[in-house]
Amino acid sequence: GNKIIFGEGLISTLGEQHKKQRKMLNPVFSLANMRVLLPIIQPIADKLRDLLTSQVQESGQSKEIDVLPWMTRGTLEYISQAGLGYSFNALQATKTHPYTEALKSLAPTALGIIMLRPLIPVAIRNFSLHWRNKLIDWLPIKGLKKMREIVRVMDRSSRQIFQEKKDALDKNAADAGETPVEGDVGARLLGKDIMSILLNANTASDDADRLTEAEILGQMNTIIFAGFETTTTAICRILYIIASSSEVQARLRSELKKARLAYKAAQGLPEEQRWEDVQLSYDALMALPYLDAVVRETLRVHPPTSLLSRVARQSTTLPLQYPVRAASGAHASSVAVPEGTTVIISILAANHNKDVWGEDASVWKPERWLTASGERIRFSHELDGALGENQEFEGEGTPGSKTGVKYPGVYASMMTFLGGGRACIGFKFAEMEIKQVVTALISTLHFSLPSDDKEIYWKINGLQVPVVRPPSGDGVTPAVPLDVRLVRESDF
Repeated sequence: GNKIIFGEGLISTLGEQHKKQRKMLNPVFSLANMRVLLPIIQPIADKLRDLLTSQVQESGQSKEIDVLPWMTRGTLEYISQAGLGYSFNALQATKTHPYTEALKSLAPTALGIIMLRPLIPVAIRNFSLHWRNKLIDWLPIKGLKKMREIVRVMDRSSRQIFQEKKDALDKNAADAGETPVEGDVGARLLGKDIMSILLNANTASDDADRLTEAEILGQMNTIIFAGFETTTTAICRILYIIASSSEVQARLRSELKKARLAYKAAQGLPEEQRWEDVQLSYDALMALPYLDAVVRETLRVHPPTSLLSRVARQSTTLPLQYPVRAASGAHASSVAVPEGTTVIISILAANHNKDVWGEDASVWKPERWLTASGERIRFSHELDGALGENQEFEGEGTPGSKTGVKYPGVYASMMTFLGGGRACIGFKFAEMEIKQVVTALISTLHFSLPSDDKEIYWKINGLQVPVVRPPSGDGVTPAVPLDVRLVRESDF
């Protein structure tokens, strides 16, 4: 199913092909690349902030704004520019692009036909593409027809963008003084966007390691989809949480102001530059203790994706940390997993496991990631791939490592970004994006829950989807309405 939608990208390839692709992509998402990429794409978050600020300034007071569509637009622009070196002009309300419209419809459409997913391998094995299309035409299932159109639009658009990107790199259009095609921002990004780095690395690789054009196209769709809805959901959840707690919001804003003023002084920036406009370096942004704690705790307690499934490619035995009682009444310390078994992984259950996180595992408590003095609890690189290799592990008491029991997650021992060879390869980028957007917004804007008693409820539909409960909303349409106003001196 994934290969039909995304092509031959990381999300759908297996075995040696997957290992080859991951080997090629790992350096692309390195900390070194994140450091270079952040200042180039920071203007996107600032533009998002300015757009929301202009709406509030027009009203002169607090104004209710549904932040979900704005965060969606911002995330799309962020990942498209940083990932592809291409702009869909998502922050311009008057402009639309077929690819982004298809992308927005992908998850809800797929969810609507999820019961058909087990039949996809059967259809692929027994019917040619021609007859599969005929089946979709004949079957009275609107969701299938819509999904086919979404896939066609994504494939057509990604091929066009890829060709434009390839031509720009081959001809070096910017240096030659030629006019770049509409949407291409490669010249401004200085070739540091993820796709440019991948294309250059691929060209320099040996024939055995080189990715095919189909594989590169697959990476394009995978990068955009993987970094779109989940990141949007995470940012909206953080905004909802700080809107629910003025104390958390004030502490975040005070930490940010202090850090930006210190950075301004250290860098010798002009005295007249407002602290709100100071851009922190990647390392300075990542090192903000309370911001880091808020982001980590939100991603732990409220993972954007609640569960995933995996299929065992060979028979194995799954050892259990804690024995369970089998149907026969006997205790079992392992479970046999035959080849072809579908294994459901509950990210939510893992992140709320009291045996690992403590009795308050389901409580949102960012302080669990801080020392008594308010500093970040340090991890080893093995426990948290988001950190540098020279950081030390402080041992017992580290969140997610109670009495030596921990999950193999790549991000702070939680399972939000999974673990192992199929863990989310772009989690460093996602963390950077979330932190940059949140800091850009709270420097100028204050958020609070709607004043008219609208209740925002987060439905778990694979992804966590925010809706407004009746009677204020329909309980179906995604929305995060918050009261927004300009920041005051009392908000610190």
